[in-house]
Amino acid sequence: MSEAAPVRLEPSWKARVGDYLQRPDMQALSAFLRAEKQAGKRIYPPGPEIFAAFEHTPFDAVRVVILGQDPYHGPGQAHGLCFSVRPGVRVPPSLENIFKEIQRDLGIARPEHGCLTPWADRGVLLLNSVLTVEDGRAGAHQGKGWEGFTDAAIDALNREREGLVFLLWGSYAQRKGQLIDARRHCVLSSVHPSPLSAHRGFIGCGHFSAANRYLESRGQAAIDWSLPPRTALQGALTPA
Repeated sequence: MSEAAPVRLEPSWKARVGDYLQRPDMQALSAFLRAEKQAGKRIYPPGPEIFAAFEHTPFDAVRVVILGQDPYHGPGQAHGLCFSVRPGVRVPPSLENIFKEIQRDLGIARPEHGCLTPWADRGVLLLNSVLTVEDGRAGAHQGKGWEGFTDAAIDALNREREGLVFLLWGSYAQRKGQLIDARRHCVLSSVHPSPLSAHRGFIGCGHFSAANRYLESRGQAAIDWSLPPRTALQGALTPA
């Protein structure tokens, strides 16, 4: 990549998808991002956080994968983990519905913030299909090359790991699910947690308890879906 997207790829991921960054389509993506920045456009998340999902959840630490579409496109929101926002940033509606379902499913009270970094550090890969976006323009960087890179990451997990849980919310994530062998992994699908669709199946899906039951059935520890107080997150994030 380039100065527009500084690569901070954790070593276990670099060993599997690092070579992909040298492909012509990724070089074209790098040139696109550089040109956008030179044109004065604001790109989210900040460069050092573009690969944050991989930094926080090394390849062998992944236990659950949540697939998002592209980063939040408002100032100060995106920090490299799908559905997550920085502490102090208003919780977006889709994440509010995720918290509602966790409370309904597991009895865990809604947290006081929307920073999901602790989940990532516990083995939940929070991966967007597209890793950058332009300020105020949802989906602006779709079709620019990121999809192939994140496909490669999912393909590596599918082939080299076994017994992972993939949470596919909405048609976009479910299309990505075509890369996953449901005989070797647990694939849970639902409508998207967006307010437009959440009450047509996301609320009530039980995915969080189902994921934990599957992990425990394979002798693994359940995911702790609770989040610590905001004050406990100091040092957990890369500065903006």
